[in-house]
Amino acid sequence: MDRPRHLAAVEKALRRVPVVALLGPRQIGKTTLALTLARRHGRPATRFDLEDPEDLRQLADAKLALSGLRGLVVLDEIQRRPELFPVLRVLADRRPAPARFLVLGSASPELLRQSSESLAGRIHYHELTPFGPDETGAGRAQRLWQRGGFPRAFLARSDAECAAWRRDFIRTYLERDVPQLGLRLAAETLYRFWSMLAHYHGQIWGSSEFARSFGMSDVTVRRYLDLLSSLFLVRQLAPWHENLGKRLVKSPKVYIRDTGLLHQLLGLETQAALLRHPKLGASWEGYALAAVETRLGARRGESFFYATHGGAELDLLVVRGRRRLGFEFKRTVAPELTKSMRIALADLRLERLDVIHAGEHSFPLAERVRAVPLARILQDIRPID
Repeated sequence: MDRPRHLAAVEKALRRVPVVALLGPRQIGKTTLALTLARRHGRPATRFDLEDPEDLRQLADAKLALSGLRGLVVLDEIQRRPELFPVLRVLADRRPAPARFLVLGSASPELLRQSSESLAGRIHYHELTPFGPDETGAGRAQRLWQRGGFPRAFLARSDAECAAWRRDFIRTYLERDVPQLGLRLAAETLYRFWSMLAHYHGQIWGSSEFARSFGMSDVTVRRYLDLLSSLFLVRQLAPWHENLGKRLVKSPKVYIRDTGLLHQLLGLETQAALLRHPKLGASWEGYALAAVETRLGARRGESFFYATHGGAELDLLVVRGRRRLGFEFKRTVAPELTKSMRIALADLRLERLDVIHAGEHSFPLAERVRAVPLARILQDIRPID
């Protein structure tokens, strides 16, 4: 499947800066997108796979190997050789620049730290996310929600094949990929933690409860949460902290980033099992929230949730400049305006509030409030200017 939105974003970034980091979890399609980009680039392209011993031998003297290349240079699995970042800084500063560098990798904390320190002002980060409704089409939305957006899971020939791939992915990630990133954590402990997070999907993080369950300190369980977040496996949605004169919730909400992995961690391998599960609504909320953010073009640091200890809530607040857009997610065909929505509309001074629902039609609920079906967000919701 072509991914025009991501291709266009990476091409634009490569015209602007000498180094672009394409980040995301394993098997999300980074290499496929890089090869597609290389074919479209119209200039020479060279790829190094840093898990290939032959390619590693060629890079024994990295500056010598890379300095003579022209066009696009792709360095795959860059987390395997973070010592390349200082070399890239030297090569990126050449004028005129004979080559642009596209580095692919999982976003380990060490990778992000070293790249930002070595390439400050020279690098752009782009996250390759799972497939979204804009890429798969509205007609396959149910399949996308159930299976998730990892290419091999979504495109599997059957639900059984999809579930087998997801099981293998989870096991391989914990047993091989996490240790390769230099993170020494017991695979079974991390699996239990990840599975427990799945049962809290869409809820506000409570470190004390997790700490008691695992017999660890609050600091340790928070480190586990941050690890899975840095690997693009878990999402932390920050609370809105404007001074409203109210007692606001200050902990993030947690979501398993891909609904397919969420369902696998919950043991839900078929649509029938999903529809009977108590996390059905939370799963749909996370899926819809990600779809809305993608449609808006929300950037890092622009998305929040709003909750007060008095009970007022808003599932998603997107802030860019002076614009404030609010969203509620209701898996129903007949959403209604609630007191909580009215409070959020006034307290946050929202430009508008959209209630995303599971029905078929858009209709107004009140001034500046409308109901929008998830199936129509591409038509009824415009990207933020």
